[in-house]
Amino acid sequence: MALGSILVARGILTPEQLALAETERRATGERIEHTITRLGFAASSRVLETLAEELALPFVRLNEWTPDIETLQSVPSRLVFKLRAVPYAVGQGRLSLATSDPLRLDSFDEVRAATGLHLDLVLADERDIADFIRTHYGVAGDVLAALGANAASTEIGTTHGNDGESDRANDDASEASVVRLVNDLLAEAVRERATDIHIEPYEKELHVRYRIDGRLVDAGVPATIHQFRNAITSRLKIMANLNIAERRRSQDGRISLRIKGQEYDLRMSVIPMLHGEGVVLRVLSKKAVLVGLDELGMPSELLSRWDNLVQRPHGILLVTGPTGSGKSTTLYASLRRIVKGDTKAITVEDPVEYNVPGVNQIQVNHGVGLDFAAGLRAILRHDPDIIMIGEIRDRETAEAAVQASLTGHLVFSTLHTNDASSAATRLLDMGIEPFLVTSTLEGVIAQRLLRRVCRACMTLREPLAGECPPDWLASPSGGAELGLIADAVGCRECRNSGYSGRIGAYELLMMTDSLREEIMRRASSNALARVARTEGALLSLRDAAFTLVQAQITTPAEALASVRV
Repeated sequence: MALGSILVARGILTPEQLALAETERRATGERIEHTITRLGFAASSRVLETLAEELALPFVRLNEWTPDIETLQSVPSRLVFKLRAVPYAVGQGRLSLATSDPLRLDSFDEVRAATGLHLDLVLADERDIADFIRTHYGVAGDVLAALGANAASTEIGTTHGNDGESDRANDDASEASVVRLVNDLLAEAVRERATDIHIEPYEKELHVRYRIDGRLVDAGVPATIHQFRNAITSRLKIMANLNIAERRRSQDGRISLRIKGQEYDLRMSVIPMLHGEGVVLRVLSKKAVLVGLDELGMPSELLSRWDNLVQRPHGILLVTGPTGSGKSTTLYASLRRIVKGDTKAITVEDPVEYNVPGVNQIQVNHGVGLDFAAGLRAILRHDPDIIMIGEIRDRETAEAAVQASLTGHLVFSTLHTNDASSAATRLLDMGIEPFLVTSTLEGVIAQRLLRRVCRACMTLREPLAGECPPDWLASPSGGAELGLIADAVGCRECRNSGYSGRIGAYELLMMTDSLREEIMRRASSNALARVARTEGALLSLRDAAFTLVQAQITTPAEALASVRV
């Protein structure tokens, strides 16, 4: 009986799902179990367990097993990467090989020939195998091995005929391997949901790290990558159209990628350091710009208030928070909410992170004198209704934003402040007169991104003594008590971090007459926050963090680390 029929008989698939999977499989040519998993009809592990029972093969979980050196070295690493199969046990002339595709019989003959051992197959989840290879053999380990072999053969030289042709062949092979190595590093970053890729040179090492859910984690590349640091940097420079010969000055560029049908923009920064050039790439998915305002996770009351603010005809609306807190995403979502066929929106950004349909976007170019302030002055001559400034960094830009607002434009921008009430005092510190701030500023959102607790391994428990602020145990806003909290345990799904994905925590300050009077008196940000809280004009980050902990979306430790409470 075919695997699809078996899955239907066991109630894992419906006949309709099997029919859809068969149609899709015929179109793609892939195996039926891969199609079923890709379409989300059944988990890969469930399908494989069924296949294992049908073929009378053991099913193993690689994430629950630690191999020894002898087992890892029993199969050449080139075959591990080529076949996506790993040694599970070796002894007494036999080798157990873990695979997710037990029907590739010709491939397993290659393993028998290379090892001289009798082969026993065991089944394992495809993702488990990929994680196992990354952990024990390194990301792109096969490419690095090939590069090492080419480097060794070039260094040793050849003893036959045409040395020039052989050297050129080695150079071509090395160049192709470097291209594949860089592609593997970028694809792995995308697969792991990394927002940034850090390539850091040291005297005898090259560190590659990914920023995942706001935390830097090691990419797990073999130590031999150190030998190819210059080749990796040069390849990235070529992709970003930068000068590969310039190694004394910093350079910035962009790379466009398509990985598994999805488009990505990579913002690249290269800086000369003591032991080479450091590279950081910001990974931007083009899908992010399609996020709507109601998809950002804002509480309903805050969303309603912000929605009312962005519908106003003029004024300044600010989004504040540290780098990487999602400010640009909030601005783009706000723009998409209000840009229609009868409005004209223009942005000036450094850099332009996403292309927004229906919005005219200007890239800052300091080399020709086009900074935020100059761009904003030019924008006003293009008769816009809505203006977005990437960031208010100095007095000149702040003054231009105020003047744009006073002349009947709705202005969006960002500031780097810790909370919403500090935005007004920051504008005053920049030299903007209090009466101009009170006349133009309409509302401020402050935001943070908190890591979501992994749903696959999360457990619930009572808070420990001192784990939460005392008033959290009886809701700071006077609502329901905290109750059970989520505990981040760690599993394969979340790389043992206990967290997977992030969610926004938002604070909204809306201007009132009392707040405007305080600003005219140049009151401190703390005084502004007290007045706003008294009048109900402030939905605070503190309450947002408590709500996320109370809803068991994140942990108290994550909330306390991300939000000042």
